Amino acid sequence: MTTGPDAIATAPPAGDLDDPALAIATRGLTRTFGDRVAVDHVDLQVRRGEVFGVLGPNGAGKSTLIRMLCAILTPTAGDARVAGFDLRREPERIKQHLGYMTQRFSLYEDLTVEENLDFYAGIYGVPRHQRAARVAEVLMQTGLGARRRQLAGTLSGGWKQRVALASATIHRPPLLFLDEPTAGVDPVSRRAFWAEIHRLAGAGTTIVVTTHYMDEAERCHRLAFILGGRVLDEGRPDEIVARSALRAAELELPPDAPPTTRVIDALAAHPEVIGVEPRGRGLRVVTRAVDPAALAAEVVPAARVAPARVSVEDAFVAMVRTAGVPP
Repeated sequence: MTTGPDAIATAPPAGDLDDPALAIATRGLTRTFGDRVAVDHVDLQVRRGEVFGVLGPNGAGKSTLIRMLCAILTPTAGDARVAGFDLRREPERIKQHLGYMTQRFSLYEDLTVEENLDFYAGIYGVPRHQRAARVAEVLMQTGLGARRRQLAGTLSGGWKQRVALASATIHRPPLLFLDEPTAGVDPVSRRAFWAEIHRLAGAGTTIVVTTHYMDEAERCHRLAFILGGRVLDEGRPDEIVARSALRAAELELPPDAPPTTRVIDALAAHPEVIGVEPRGRGLRVVTRAVDPAALAAEVVPAARVAPARVSVEDAFVAMVRTAGVPP
């Protein structure tokens, strides 16, 4: 997997809020609601022009963190600079320099594609004399020209997603937040969406994206895993996978093997097994501190075993289970 140039591969030390290479820098960022701590002393560094993924189960604190970085919520404690501005002293200036897209797309369904773009251009402060040219440019860049007069409410999910992204970037923001942007979108549209995301990043836009799709997480330059409001790990996808120290294998079960469910139960009972899942006619086993091939030989001696790649999803599941969060 390509993780981008070295210039955006490694984060600077925590606490360096004034590094000009950073689009976002936080130090001890915290948000409480009464006695509940939603975000707990988070240190993050997001470099300009990178695609940064924020992962975590529901209730992990992702949305609260994003709302603070968008200057919608005021931190309870900690400091941050976003798009070069102080989060506490300059929240309105931050809002002027970012785009925001949610999974609900926030389109006006009784307006055409072109009317939606023109409306958001006005909302985001594109000067009136520049709006028509900017809308025409975006229609061409995103392939929406043929649908410019179509009502947004009649578009498919993938086309609505494309219009929503165009609306969120109509003012050329240097920083773009995407909150679960591909939820409910078909795989072909998801792939096209990510191609556009990397095109924007290549042109200099910094993109922060939350997602539940682990294959999408592997397309980010860097990731942060959040659980219980805290960052469990941060780095390039390959770094996170390497630190997990997991091993994986594909098992091809022989015809005379015990029932698959029995094999799964036997493998899953081992304390170092992170996961066992059916794959076609076989199984995929992920372990920690034990050789999956040796373990398979104990349970199904005649099984054929081949090494498999450990994924970001494997590392994520291992962190969640280590933290004691039930599946």
